[in-house]
Order: sequence, then C-alpha cells, then structure tokens
Amino acid sequence: MTTHDTSTEAPSEEQIRQMTPEEAMIAGAAIDGVHIVHHRNRFPIPGTKAEKRAERAVALSFTISALAGVAFVVYFCAGKWKWHLPGSPQTFQYYTPVLGGTLAAMMLFLGVGLVLWAKLLMPEEETIQDRHDVPSTPEDKLFAEATLVAGLEDTGLPRRGLILRTMGLAIGAVATVPLVALVGGMIKKPGTQLLHTMYKPDPDMFPDTGGMVPIVDEFWNWIGPDTLEPGGLATVFPGVRKKNQYGYDGLTDASSPTLLIRLRPGQKVKARKGQAHFGWPANNPEYLAFSKICTHAGCPASLYEQQTSRLLCPCHQSQFEVLEDAKPVFGPATRSLPKLPIKVVTDKNGAQRFVAADDFDEAIGPGFWERR
Repeated sequence: MTTHDTSTEAPSEEQIRQMTPEEAMIAGAAIDGVHIVHHRNRFPIPGTKAEKRAERAVALSFTISALAGVAFVVYFCAGKWKWHLPGSPQTFQYYTPVLGGTLAAMMLFLGVGLVLWAKLLMPEEETIQDRHDVPSTPEDKLFAEATLVAGLEDTGLPRRGLILRTMGLAIGAVATVPLVALVGGMIKKPGTQLLHTMYKPDPDMFPDTGGMVPIVDEFWNWIGPDTLEPGGLATVFPGVRKKNQYGYDGLTDASSPTLLIRLRPGQKVKARKGQAHFGWPANNPEYLAFSKICTHAGCPASLYEQQTSRLLCPCHQSQFEVLEDAKPVFGPATRSLPKLPIKVVTDKNGAQRFVAADDFDEAIGPGFWERR
C-alpha cells in the first residue's frame, strides 16, 4: 500500500511536460482537489505466474463471449425454424431458445471478463475529490491528458496483448450479432410467398370445382349457405391439405383465418371498387368473407356487432364497417380488411357449398403493401 503526500502549489506548463504520466497525474489530482487515499498495484512485479493466470482468466471469458456470438450467427443462419405439425420432427422448437442462450452467454461472459479484469488486474485505488466550478486552465488540460495516459497504463493493455485481442473478438461479436439479426432476415428473397395465400386456385387439387378452393370450418367440414343464421359469423379456412416436410394445411397457415359473415335481411353492401361481385349472391350479397387478420398489428379482428354491422379488433380497438367492405372507421387501422371472393358450388350429394372463387387480391395483415 502506498499513499501520496501532494502539494497544492501548481507547477508550470514546462514542468508538467517534463514529468512522467504518473507524476503528472498525481500532481494534477492534488491541484484539482483530488486526494489519493489508497493506491496499490495488484501485481507490483509484472509478469508473475499469478498475473498470467489472472490474464488468462480474463482472456478466456472474452473468448467464450466471442464463440457464443459466432454460435448465434451460425444457428441464426442454419438452424431449423419453420413450424411443423405434431407428429413430425419438432426441431424448430429449439431455434429461439438456442438464439436466446447464445446471446445471453455472449453478453454474460463479456461482462464477466470486464469484472475480472477490474478485480484481478487493474490497480486498487481510493480517491477523494473536492468540487470546483471554475473553467479548466491549460495546465488542467495537461493534467487530464496525463491522467488518461496513466489510466491506460493501469489497465495493462499496452503489455497484455492476449486480453486486447480476445476483448476485440468479444466486442466484434457483440457488434456483429445485432447486425446479423437485423439484416439476415432480408438476405433471402421471399419470392411469391407474400403474394398468395392457400386460397389460390389449384386445378390439380380441386378438379371438381374448377380449381376453386373449398371453404371449411376448423373440423374440415365443407360449409354452405345453410351454416349460418342471419347476422351470424364463423371463422373459416381454405380446405387445402399439403403433404410436405412442414405439414402445412389450410388450418395451420398463418394467412388462412377468414371471417364468413351472413348479413341480416335488408342490409345492403357498399362495395369497394372492383369488389362488387366478391360476395354471394354476386348481384345482392348476403354472405361476405374478410381476412380475420387486422391490418393494424395482425390481431384477430373477430368481435362482430350485428346490430351496428361493425367488426372490432380487441387488441387496439380498431373498428371496421362491414357494409362498406370492412372499411376502418375507428382506431389505428388505416386499411380495409382484405375481401375474399366467394361462390357457391354443388357437391356430389347435391348440397350447396362455399368455395373461394380466387385468392385475396390485396395483402393479408399489416406487414406488406397493396398488390393492386
């Protein structure tokens, strides 16, 4: 332990320039009212085995932080993330936990390395400083410069290349990870997946309806005009079953949920341009179908007030006027709910059933642009 008895007499600028950084730092501290009560180097003799062990501990923490960052980037790019139906390999369930774990490890060991560095390698010091409100003099600026230089020497970075290199790797990982997470999702082109839903006609899958997709309920029942009472509403889906590696079908696809609404007697629809024939019957619609996904933030807009013909989204209180083709009339939503063109066909048993005459002609939900 060493203590410094300092004088408050200010040396000249020339005298300051002739001092070592440590001497100038101590003199400047005394002039500025900073009194060093206690100062002790952790390792008075540089290069001892104990110092090397402490240095390796710090470097190991930084290395683990950097490796965790690399693992985050690799798994972000190569990990399995797409949802699979129950009964198929559920490897997607590890995607978010692995990313969260590697990110946490990266930040944790960066912090551990910094704490160990401060606790094991940097000098132990206690100071007391008086407050001053006067502007800094040229001498004060030189003292501050000397303090910074002395502080850099106290860190040991100039002679601890291992810590400097591993810390650089850790900081590089911390800087790279958010960049990969933000930009990585935009590298792969989405193709046409944002332009279509499972209501897109498929003549090979549905030859009996001319390719038009059947509209089903959550139990895969093909529904018809007799399903709903006047003023009623039902959530329906495209009756598509696709056997692929992800097991997607009309009930599990995120863009599928659709509201089928039966108007009350006497209610008339003021259709948007180009959508007058989208309901059924085409000349005087009694049934309308809209995407259930709110165009504000993607919540399920499914609270229907049949007396006022308004559809409400419970998340942020957007309201859509059904008789004006789900035009937004209240709340944060600014775009009408997409309208699905529907028709009725006769099945093999002679019963009338709803089909989607075509796909939606505009974007589903809030995250895309108009397709007209």
